[in-house]
Amino acid sequence: MQISFPSGSYTLQATPLSVSPPAKPFNRVAFAAAHVVADPFSENDPSGTPAIDWPTTLAFRTHLLDLGFGIAEAMDTSQRGMGLDWNNAHELIRQSLAHAGSKSHLIASGCGTDHLAAGDARTLDDVIAAYLMQLHAIQKLGGRIILMASRALVRVAKTSDDYFKVYSRVLSEADQPVILHWLGDMFDPALKGYWGAEDFDKTLETALSVINANANKVDGIKISLLDDQKEVVMRRRLPPSVKMYTGDDFNYPDLIAGDAMGYSHALLGIFDAIAPAASAALAALAVNDRPTYNRLIAPTVPLSRLIFRAPTRFYKTGIVFLAWLNGHQDHFIMVNGAQAMRPLPYFTECFQLADQAGLLRDPDFAVARMKKLLAVYGA
Repeated sequence: MQISFPSGSYTLQATPLSVSPPAKPFNRVAFAAAHVVADPFSENDPSGTPAIDWPTTLAFRTHLLDLGFGIAEAMDTSQRGMGLDWNNAHELIRQSLAHAGSKSHLIASGCGTDHLAAGDARTLDDVIAAYLMQLHAIQKLGGRIILMASRALVRVAKTSDDYFKVYSRVLSEADQPVILHWLGDMFDPALKGYWGAEDFDKTLETALSVINANANKVDGIKISLLDDQKEVVMRRRLPPSVKMYTGDDFNYPDLIAGDAMGYSHALLGIFDAIAPAASAALAALAVNDRPTYNRLIAPTVPLSRLIFRAPTRFYKTGIVFLAWLNGHQDHFIMVNGAQAMRPLPYFTECFQLADQAGLLRDPDFAVARMKKLLAVYGA
């Protein structure tokens, strides 16, 4: 089967991977950070209050849960702080937990300070109060916590001790161990200098001091720095009870597989797009079948590196594009109009790399949708 792109004709290559639940549990904890589906028929201005298609959004979460993943809810993949405000995030968390039923324990939800505009934060107490408001709201729903990085904290913190004070205070009110989220400024430029410095060695010491002082309140930490060596350095220094969750969408195969000194669990946005391949690969890893793991996961890396290319914060556009190609939603419209944040050649290359990884579950259907997008561009 062929499709004509502006750059030339492309012949589809791969056999689609089967989409089926894993036969046994993974031997890594694997969270997929899930996107939200916009309601394209809403009268809301796309750049204003988001309108969400709740049934389709929840159906996609069922798809991920059925493939063996936990859900990292209301995170940056859901356009949190980049189109999805706290009120809608809270409703998303509520509906997601209720919809999951007996699997609700597999959902961990983003707790941040995004209802407090960074410019309105004046003191550390302002940041603490904002964190605690969201933490209590999520815990009231019975939800687990992922403690997200705070733009407001970057604004008001003066030293690394300020980060220690804020995190220790917030963690003291967690009713079960949380996942910390260290998000690099390539994902959110407003987080530059997080942990009180721009030097990794200094920021590492601050983050570790928070974890070591509050180890009974910390399940793990996700770092999204797109630097595998930094992750390994930190992983080897964590307390035995604290997990490393890779957020490295460039280098996840080797980080998850691990080395003689340990491995990373996973909390990844790319799992939204590559769920069938990642699920089958993790199932193979669980029975120590490393060749099959490598065969399934390796072809997803070029796709992930393209989706997360700079400006990395626009990766959600590629995630939702693939969900549309695979029929998980009926349109390619995003919260905040973010479908416009990548150029046409990006989409044509995504299509080709998804095909080569076996991730177009119905090639005829995907080709028909790709042709519709090409027509919008006049191609």
